[in-house]
Amino acid sequence: MKHHRSAPSAHRSVPSDRPWFRHWPSGAPKHIDYPQKPLPFLLEDTARRSPDSIAFSSGTDSIAFSKLSQKSDAFASGLHSINIRKGDRVLLLLPNIIEFVISFYGTLKSGAAVVSLHHLVREAELSKALEESEPKAAVILSSLSPAEREVLNKSRVRVIEVGELAASKSISFGQFVSKRRAYPHVSVSADDPAVIQYTGATTGAPKPAVMSHFNLLANAVQNATWFGWDENEKVLGILPLCHTWGCSCCMNSPIYTGAKTIFVGRFDPEVVLQTIEAEHATVLYGSATMFSVLLNSPGIERFNLSSLKWVKAGAMPIPVELKRKWDEKTGIPLVLGYGLTEASPETHDSPPNRIREGTIGIPIIDTDAKIVDLETENELEPGKPGELLIRGPQVTELGYLNDEEETERALRGGWLHTGDIGIMDAEGYFTLVDRKKDIIKYKGYTIYPVELEDLLYGHPAVRECAVVAKKHSEFGEVPKAFIVCKEDSALTEEDVIEFCEKRVAPYKKIREVEFIECLPKTPVGKVLRRKLRDK
Repeated sequence: MKHHRSAPSAHRSVPSDRPWFRHWPSGAPKHIDYPQKPLPFLLEDTARRSPDSIAFSSGTDSIAFSKLSQKSDAFASGLHSINIRKGDRVLLLLPNIIEFVISFYGTLKSGAAVVSLHHLVREAELSKALEESEPKAAVILSSLSPAEREVLNKSRVRVIEVGELAASKSISFGQFVSKRRAYPHVSVSADDPAVIQYTGATTGAPKPAVMSHFNLLANAVQNATWFGWDENEKVLGILPLCHTWGCSCCMNSPIYTGAKTIFVGRFDPEVVLQTIEAEHATVLYGSATMFSVLLNSPGIERFNLSSLKWVKAGAMPIPVELKRKWDEKTGIPLVLGYGLTEASPETHDSPPNRIREGTIGIPIIDTDAKIVDLETENELEPGKPGELLIRGPQVTELGYLNDEEETERALRGGWLHTGDIGIMDAEGYFTLVDRKKDIIKYKGYTIYPVELEDLLYGHPAVRECAVVAKKHSEFGEVPKAFIVCKEDSALTEEDVIEFCEKRVAPYKKIREVEFIECLPKTPVGKVLRRKLRDK
């Protein structure tokens, strides 16, 4: 794989006159000296410091840091025994279970890279990923559907199964990590590829982004240091580990600090709220969709959430009304932030004591950001919308797998071009306006869907919504709203259009409304606008 060194440098400092430094969280350093080590160094370091502390729990199962280190060593040895070598790849098709963590860190210790997909992946997506990433082994649940299993069989990868073996040629995960073998001491560097992660693909086809060990290590340290985590934190692991956000904040950061992560299985609002109370969870991450569901759950009134210290929303623009409702209902401020797959993923967070509604906060430690003109790419003055560019130690230098053209486009000039439209105010707070590809062009006017969605979330009958561009023969494009109504709602298209007409400029008004039962989403809750545009 070619290493693209035109990308953002891990050693480039952030200019000291950036306005956001005036709002820097107390206790957080402005620079960190990151270990120039592969990611498993974090696990080994914590296992030495806190060998008997519980690292992860899932139902009645749990594992201490020392045992996690030993099991991941055994997994690495097992991979070596089936001829997996440095530079090879291992596909993980697992939910949030302890076996995922063992497989992930064991793969990295072996010198191979992880290819991470959601365990409910469909045949076409799986086939494409196998063709692109060419893994030599796959770790799956024994309950994997016959259709997906057949795709794996055709690819001739070695299959390691968690649970009762469903195929005679498969390898039992339990036996794989139980056998005594010589540990293969492989030389793995911080710059080596660690994870191939497919982008969220809310606007187009998923792209396989490649993150190095150093990218992931840096983001784990950045995230935990920003909030001041320690070994006493209890993180509720509801974000999927197969996504970079869950991987960083619900696995790597807790491992770095020696904190405990609690898996709850399938997202169920009652179970999540009950677990927060029972486990005295201190950290909760989720998308706007997840927090909306939690707020509408009867359990929000019954369970005690006072143990929570940090509650973070991301993955999509967070409606102001949703944050206000959460803050009022729970008394725990909802921290806002931003990230993307190519940045491992966290780049922006709200200073915990200086949260500004409607913003994504400020760039985190060692992270620089700017807003540039869409045409000239010149840096814009505060208050003007343009493309958000980012650089920092967490940003990929390896780009996209086998796609040099897309890599050079995204990483040109030493900055990651996010494709997101944003604004930086005079104080250094950033506001996400929209995706470049989501902008609606009506008669030459620019309409940002997020503005209309924020407006619709203020309607008492709207549970969820998304606004997309609809082609129009005369006007070019017009805004169309997809709405999920609250129960027993009698909301009509006319009601929605009238509600918007009274609150926005005439050219921005909603022209068409479609009511649907649920919005199509990614595993972390991002709305798949491309699917709505295709309807």
